[in-house]
Amino acid sequence: MSTLEKMKILTDSAQYDLCDYVSHHKSSQINLPGIYEAIGHNGCKIPLFKTLMTNKCKNDCKYCINQSKRNFTRLELSPEELARAFLGYYNRGLVNGLFLSSGISDDVDSTMEKQIETVSLLRKKYGYDDYIHLKVIPGASRDSIKRAMALANRVSINIEAATSSGLAELSSTKDYNKDILKRLSWINSLQHKSTTYPNSTHTTQLIIGANNETDKEILSRMEKIYKKSDLKRTYFSAFTPIEETEFKNKEACSTDRTSKLYNADTLINSYKYNVKELIFDESDKLSLTQDPKILAAKNMNIFPVEINSAPIRELIRVPGIGVKSAHEIVSIRKKKPFTHKEQLQELGVITNRADPYIKINGEYQTTFNF
Repeated sequence: MSTLEKMKILTDSAQYDLCDYVSHHKSSQINLPGIYEAIGHNGCKIPLFKTLMTNKCKNDCKYCINQSKRNFTRLELSPEELARAFLGYYNRGLVNGLFLSSGISDDVDSTMEKQIETVSLLRKKYGYDDYIHLKVIPGASRDSIKRAMALANRVSINIEAATSSGLAELSSTKDYNKDILKRLSWINSLQHKSTTYPNSTHTTQLIIGANNETDKEILSRMEKIYKKSDLKRTYFSAFTPIEETEFKNKEACSTDRTSKLYNADTLINSYKYNVKELIFDESDKLSLTQDPKILAAKNMNIFPVEINSAPIRELIRVPGIGVKSAHEIVSIRKKKPFTHKEQLQELGVITNRADPYIKINGEYQTTFNF
């Protein structure tokens, strides 16, 4: 089987791995396997080469296309083969970086070694110095994680679930605390010790809707992790049933749910909300129809806040005011107080959302309509 034929299978097998974007799709203009347009937070499109090293896997994850019990073609690329294939794309200007993941072919250590060898070939043999995101396999040794972080701009390990019991619903071959949370802790402790990429970051990912975990459980786990680590962000992958897996008859997860989880996760990670400030229904789920920041605001007794004196913590809880604009407000008002809401609009504040929650020089911008 040719390298191109292998790549067609292995890149399709990487469907659950998310990186540097909320949504992804194959490039509609270039008919080559593995090219995905990453949509960054600023809206720019970043083409990445995203693939598995192998779709062989000893894990029995019940949702996964590559799970050990599923009967389909198993294959892998050698480190040299994968490095050359990627550089063929990169040198033609088709991609700007590599996202490398893998199933477990023999054992965790040997699989990590192959991934590290691939990245090492790119860095040391071929002189490639652009973006690399490398997935750490649950159960990986501390040494292999350290070497991976010395070579990659970003590493990540999928925690997959928010609780030990939640992971047990998905797989019988992984220990949540030992194989995943402990490794996540190692990644965090090693993050600032890399001499090659001292500003490297790490992320994680959960599968949503494949188990019975609630939104509150998911966000509570992420709150704990953010408080204890420098985790850059979390990705939420909506479960989709796959034939020949144990979960083939399970209902697919709505992308509306993952969208609201992203909204709420941003409040916790970037805006420093506590989970207890968020509003959940009787099943501990987020509303699928209302913005979690607006719902939270309606339950707070701090509004309306005075733009010219409110602390940062209160300003960023105003719907329509982001972290950046809140800091700009504080910086500007030190020199000259705000007098009208058009000044806020110039900073990017969405004033039609903010109006009910703010005062400017003691004047209400609109009345509450709760």
